[in-house]
Amino acid sequence: MTLWLALLLGLVEGLTEFLPISSTGHLILVSEAFGLTGQRAEVFDLFIQLGAVLAVVVEYRRRLFDATRPGNRGFLVRVGVAFVPAAVLGLVAHDFISERLFSARTVAAALIAGAALILVVEALPRRERTATAEAAGFRQALGIGLAQCLALWPGFSRSAATILGGLVCGLNRPAATEFSFFLAIPTLGSATLYSLLKRYRALEPGDALYLAVAFAASFFVAWWSIRWLLRYVSSHTLRPFAWYRIALGLLVLWATR
Repeated sequence: MTLWLALLLGLVEGLTEFLPISSTGHLILVSEAFGLTGQRAEVFDLFIQLGAVLAVVVEYRRRLFDATRPGNRGFLVRVGVAFVPAAVLGLVAHDFISERLFSARTVAAALIAGAALILVVEALPRRERTATAEAAGFRQALGIGLAQCLALWPGFSRSAATILGGLVCGLNRPAATEFSFFLAIPTLGSATLYSLLKRYRALEPGDALYLAVAFAASFFVAWWSIRWLLRYVSSHTLRPFAWYRIALGLLVLWATR
C-alpha cells in the first residue's frame, strides 16, 4: 500500500459510488491491478465507502434533520423498509459473497448483467407517479429494497439496482436517484461496520494513514458526484452508463481470459 494507491482508491470510490457503474467493482479491479487482494483489500474498499456516506449526510443534512421531526418520520421508516431485504440476505450470504464473488471475472459478469438490466428498464413504458424521494410509499420502498439485493453481486452496482428499482416502482428519475442516496446511508454504513468488526485484524500497522487519505478523497469526490448525477438524470437516460459497463466488462473478461 502507498499513499498514491490510497488516494487513487478514494478517488475511484467517490466518483463511482453513486453512479450506476459499481464502486465495489471498480475498487476490486483497481485493487487487483495493484496487487492489493484478500481480506485486507476487502476491508479497505468497504471502509472508504464511509466517505461517500458522509457526503450524502452533509449534502442532505437539512432534509435528514426535517425527517427526524415528529410527523415526518414516516420517510425514515420507509428507508428502513428498503434497507431490510439486502441487509438480511447480505448477512446470510456474506461469507459466500466474500469468498466466491470478489474477483475480476465475476465483477465483469455483473457489470454486463447490470448493463443489460439498465437497457431493459429504459426501454419499458413507465408512468411516473412520485416526484420526490420523501413521497415514496411503503410498496415502492419495499420494491427498491428488493432491487437492492441485486447489488450483493459485486460489480452489479447498488446505485444502478436502486435507481432502476425506483423507476420501475413509479418514481421519476430525480426522486429515484435521491432515494438511492438516502438508502446508501444505512446500507453502506452497516456493511462497513460489519466488515470491520469481522475482519479488522486483516489491516496492517500504518493502514490508518492510508485509510484517512482514501476516506477524505472519497468524501469530496462523492459530494461532487452526487450533485452532478442529479443534474444529469434530470434530462438524460442511464443508457450511456450501460454501454460503458458493457465495454469495461468485456475488456476485463478479455484481459483475464
